[in-house]
Amino acid sequence: MGKSKSKFVCRECAYETIKWLGRCPGCGAWNTLDEEIIAQTVIPPGQRSPAVLLDDIEKSSIQRYSSGMLELDRVLGGGIVPGSLVLLGGDPGIGKSTLLLQVAGHLSAVGKNVLYLSGEESPEQIRLRSLRMDIDSQRIWLLNEQNIDLLDSYLGEIKPDLIIIDSIQTVYSPRLSSIPGSVAQLRECTATAMNLAKKSGRVFFLVGHVTKDGAIAGPKVLEHMVDVVIYFEGDKTFSFRMLRGAKNRFGSTDEIGLMEMRSTGLVEVLDPSQIFLTSRDPDVCGAAVVASFEGSRPLLIEIQALVSTSAPGYARRMASGIDQNRLSLIIAVLEKQRAFQLAGLDVFLKVTGGVFLKDPSVDLGIAAAIVSSYRDRPIPLDTVFIGELGLSGEIRTVPFLDARLKEIARMGFKRAFIPEGTVKGMPPFKGLELIEVRNLDDFTELLLEGSGW
Repeated sequence: MGKSKSKFVCRECAYETIKWLGRCPGCGAWNTLDEEIIAQTVIPPGQRSPAVLLDDIEKSSIQRYSSGMLELDRVLGGGIVPGSLVLLGGDPGIGKSTLLLQVAGHLSAVGKNVLYLSGEESPEQIRLRSLRMDIDSQRIWLLNEQNIDLLDSYLGEIKPDLIIIDSIQTVYSPRLSSIPGSVAQLRECTATAMNLAKKSGRVFFLVGHVTKDGAIAGPKVLEHMVDVVIYFEGDKTFSFRMLRGAKNRFGSTDEIGLMEMRSTGLVEVLDPSQIFLTSRDPDVCGAAVVASFEGSRPLLIEIQALVSTSAPGYARRMASGIDQNRLSLIIAVLEKQRAFQLAGLDVFLKVTGGVFLKDPSVDLGIAAAIVSSYRDRPIPLDTVFIGELGLSGEIRTVPFLDARLKEIARMGFKRAFIPEGTVKGMPPFKGLELIEVRNLDDFTELLLEGSGW
C-alpha cells in the first residue's frame, strides 16, 4: 500500500482536478467539487488478469426471463438478463419502490428468491406497502442495511436471484471517508454492485434519485457503469406513468412502457390510445389528436391549446408535455408563414395524461390546436394530424407512417392529415380518408376554408 492522495471531483459532471476550485471548469456550477481520498496500490505481477482470444470464448445466447410485467419487459428489451445491473431513476413518490416490489412479488411467485435492501424505509414500512398491494411471499427477504460491503455475505446466505437496492444514494462503503451520496461513494457502491452482478450472474436493480433538472443524481459516470438506465416519468397529479429507456446494452432504447398508478399498485396500460382519448367534447376549441410513435407502437394522444388575451407586457408561452422552446418555434412559424397575430396573445399548451412527447411528428397537431383556439372553432373529433413542421412552413414526412395509420383506422377515425407524397405505395385503410398537405398554406386552406371548419 502506497501513500494516499486526494483529488476533487464535481458531483454534477464528474470533472476531476487536483486542487479545490469554487467553480467547476467542466460544467460551470458553483461549490460542487468534493474531495476524494485515493489510496495508491501496486498490483503484483502474479495477480494480473490474463488476456484471452475472442475466438476462445464459448458462444452462448442470452437467456432472458420475464419480470412479470410486460411493459417493463418491453423497455428491458424482452426481459431480465442474468448478471445485469439496472438503474431506475425518477422523481420522489413517482412509484419506483412500488414497481420494484411488484417485480419482486411476481418473481417470488415463480420460485425465485429476492433480496430487497432498503436504506430509506424500515422492513415494517415495506411490509405495510406489500399488504396494500396484496403481496405475500416466503421468498422475499427484507434488509435494512447501508453498508454495501456486507452485501456479499448476505448473498452467500440467501442466494437471491434478484437484488434491489433502494436507493444507491443511501448505501456506503466504509473504505471511503466521504458521506453516503457523495460522488466517491456513488461510484464505489455502484462498482461493488457491478462486480457482484458479473461474478455471481445475479440481477441488480438500483434505485436512483433525480436532480431538479430530471437527471439521475450523481456524476454521469454512474450511468456509464450500469447496463441499463430506465427513467420512470409522469406527473404525480395524474395516474399514468411512463417507463423510458435511456441506455440498454441488451436491447433498444426506443421502447417505452405505460402504466397506471392505483391504490393497489401499478397496472399495465395495454391499449394506451383508448385511455388517452376518453371524455372528448365535440364543441371544445383548441383540441387536436396526434399520432405519436413511441418505441415500437403508435400512441393517439389529445393535445389541448388555449390562446387568450395577454396582460400588459410580454405574452406568456407555457407548455406541459412538450419542450417549451418547441412551442415557441411553432408559434413563430405560424406568425411568419400565415400571419397569425399571436405575438400579443398568451398561448398555453398541454398534452393530456401527463405524457411528455418528443416525437416531431406531433408538430402539425400542435399547430392545428393553436389555430383552433385562435379562430375559436372546434376541430372535428374524427380527425388526426401527422407531420413535422419546418421553419419555412413545409410539412415534412415522418417515419412509421403505415403503423400510425393502422392505429388511427383501428380507433375509428375518419380523416388523417399527412405530409404530401407519402400516400404512394401505401395500402388502403378502410373508412380512413388521407388528406395530403405540402405546407401551412395548404393545411390551413384545406382545414379552414375547404372543410368549412
